[in-house]
Amino acid sequence: MFEKDRLNILTMLDAVAKIFDYTKEYSRADEFYRSQRDFDAAMMNFIILGEMVTRLSDQFTEKFNQVDWYKIRGFRNIVAHNYFGIDAEEVWEIIQFHLPKLRDHLNIIKDRM
Repeated sequence: MFEKDRLNILTMLDAVAKIFDYTKEYSRADEFYRSQRDFDAAMMNFIILGEMVTRLSDQFTEKFNQVDWYKIRGFRNIVAHNYFGIDAEEVWEIIQFHLPKLRDHLNIIKDRM
């Protein structure tokens, strides 16, 4: 694998950690959504996640195909191009249920590199 793939994975892990940090004080989607600063910061890091996916080599994404890279990139596009149409409940569900799994996969991948 290329060094840039490793750096992109590290950047993705950093973005995931920041999203968890920005949301740790909240117990519900509406609380999180009302905090414009934290909500905006988390959304920016979802954009970073998607951007890093686009920078991964094809060989890398084929080798580590247990991650749905396409969905991550797709969510980035939704956040970037339809920001005012984002459903806070859906974002909250992603953070609570999907992001921990992504973090776990990224850590496994990082350890295999």
